[in-house]
Amino acid sequence: MNIPEELRYTTDHEWLSRDGDIVTVGITDHAQSELSDIVFVELPGVGQAVGSGDNVAVVESVKAASDIYAPVGGVVVEINTEAESDPSIINSDPYGGGWIFKLRMEDESEIDDLLDADAYEGLIS
Repeated sequence: MNIPEELRYTTDHEWLSRDGDIVTVGITDHAQSELSDIVFVELPGVGQAVGSGDNVAVVESVKAASDIYAPVGGVVVEINTEAESDPSIINSDPYGGGWIFKLRMEDESEIDDLLDADAYEGLIS
């Protein structure tokens, strides 16, 4: 299972990467593997304000639908329209082209509450 060291993780299997006050969010390799073939993504609206832990998006696979939660609070500044038109990119490239949305975070200290790669690996083991 691929668990990049530079990312932070949630217990709900989202990942977060940070660039200043902008964070990119997607689902982990473990999550996409468990869901199997992703066939639909419901994205949030740009400008939507979200709190940490809020349900922000949905991914649907041939097995199930799964809510995607905001790992930190903020405002949605970008959505991945490529994933919307080709949801399988979340399966093939979950940490790259398969990102789901970007937020301008409000409180950077919320990142401290997220798991590092070792802790996430322990969670899924």
